[in-house]
Amino acid sequence: MERYLQPTAFFDYDQPQLKAWIEAQLEGVPPEPVEQIKALYLSVRDSINYNPYVFQTDPKTFSASYALANGESYCIPKAVLLGAAARSIGIPSRLGLADVRNHLSSPKLIEWLRSDIFRMHGFIELYLNGRWVKATPAFNRQLCELMKVEPLAFDGIHDSVFQEYTESGQAHMEYINDHGVFDDVPYEFIVAGVRDAYSHLFPEPGQEPAFTGSLETDLK
Repeated sequence: MERYLQPTAFFDYDQPQLKAWIEAQLEGVPPEPVEQIKALYLSVRDSINYNPYVFQTDPKTFSASYALANGESYCIPKAVLLGAAARSIGIPSRLGLADVRNHLSSPKLIEWLRSDIFRMHGFIELYLNGRWVKATPAFNRQLCELMKVEPLAFDGIHDSVFQEYTESGQAHMEYINDHGVFDDVPYEFIVAGVRDAYSHLFPEPGQEPAFTGSLETDLK
């Protein structure tokens, strides 16, 4: 279990700015693990905007501190940020990866990916009250309002994973492949999977995807 508590280059809760942010989010929160992780979950979910267009292959962009400093990120670094915050207060965490089919993405994003399948979707698992519990802080509240889907809550007891349907009964998110859980970010595995799924985004070896945008802007 100790390996799920250690700081790493990705779960870098020992970085001063990240340590200060964690302390600020917990100010006034009772010193009880579930209450603290619930507060941290909401902070990660809503203060870091979800934007898949910012994906890069630079390893530093997968770290918790980078997601915090950038203010916008996608599912994997947001999950890592929550996991790093959890480790900092003694809650073991591990990264989960899966492929999902997103039925409510923007046409522009689907066109960019040439697929409605999101390879390497990331979530975090937290060890609370003697069991692993899933948490998914990816979609911020404002984005959920644009998609007309309820933001994912997290109570520290039940798994928090994407809803299969929206409030109106429309298909939303379908988990189609489970890649397992990891005590640290499997950087090479993730990048290889993304390159394999979206090879058109990488026209030259070592070249970053040439795209800028915002999913929130797409949906407005």
